[in-house]
Amino acid sequence: MIASSIKWTRHNLFGKPFDVFLSLLIIPSVLWLAYSIADWAFTAAKWDIIVQSLRVLMIGVFPADQAWRAWTAATIIAAILGAGLGCVFSFKPHHGAVLLLVPIVLLIVDGGIGNALPATGIVAATVMGWTLTSYVPLSRNVLPAAAFTSFIVIVAVMAPPGVGLWGGLLLSVLLTLVTSVLSLPLGILLAFGRQSRLSSLRIICTWYIEVMRSVPLILVVYWIWILMPVLAPQWGLADVARGMIGFTLFYSAYVAEYVRSGLQAVPRTQTEAARALGMSEFDTNRSIVLPQALRVVVAPLVGNVLDIFNCAPLVFIIGLTDFLRAGQMILANPQYGDRTFEVLSFLLVTYFLIGSMITYAARKLEDHMATSSR
Repeated sequence: MIASSIKWTRHNLFGKPFDVFLSLLIIPSVLWLAYSIADWAFTAAKWDIIVQSLRVLMIGVFPADQAWRAWTAATIIAAILGAGLGCVFSFKPHHGAVLLLVPIVLLIVDGGIGNALPATGIVAATVMGWTLTSYVPLSRNVLPAAAFTSFIVIVAVMAPPGVGLWGGLLLSVLLTLVTSVLSLPLGILLAFGRQSRLSSLRIICTWYIEVMRSVPLILVVYWIWILMPVLAPQWGLADVARGMIGFTLFYSAYVAEYVRSGLQAVPRTQTEAARALGMSEFDTNRSIVLPQALRVVVAPLVGNVLDIFNCAPLVFIIGLTDFLRAGQMILANPQYGDRTFEVLSFLLVTYFLIGSMITYAARKLEDHMATSSR
């Protein structure tokens, strides 16, 4: 192993004079930067602000006496996400060991079970859902219905204190999940509409996609927030619902373009063979074309999910308290004015970890679909 490492280092880092120059310049710089960050994190940083403000970061301004509702919703979401992971790759013991680090670290840092107990429940729900769909394949058949029912339960549990109080990381995750789920079927319909033989439908879908892709997301969210009470005052939609509608309408246009590229990658002989067998246009698209197209565009669709999560802070413009906004609220307190680096570092690491998990799941999904296609 040592010999192979030396060989790899010599070939990749010191193979040519320019490589030697870059390695001697970059490697010491990276080591110095890593040492400086570690020295600050373990000696100078005051992480007690994260522990004291963890509830605000996770659930925003949700009432403290009703926090159990938010933790229940987070546990349900974790179970559904875990079940989704089980459909892609099986649960292994080392996965559980990594997840258990979260409540253990909170227990050590906090010195109590106040924050560790909800984290333990969320981790346990993730492991249970992951294990169930990993080793009981029949449970995957009821996953869509279970996810839909779970969303209704989440809304019912969190609604009593007020939908406008939803916030923190929980709001960012909810916004990402709802937008990702709703934009997919809408984007598929738009993609097929753009390729329709009906000129009127094709023009409408093309116009919608091009308009949405030509304007910034923040403008769409703001206009939906303004126009919904004007166009449908009888509905009385909350700010959260209007924000989700804005995100869905915007990202469905991008999903449509991804799906359209996948549709173009399906050989025309597939549709011609389906028509020769007497299949209708609807059955051909549903059973032959769409599955192959979605397999091609897995990476862009998952990248779209990551983009939704990273753009969730834009809901601040309609008065919502997402994860980033919760961190800014904490720093607005004069008592914590000197803790900017600690709070921003925690936000950075959290965004990085969630993004890395989404990317890792995407790679596993691509491998799974590639294997099933052989």
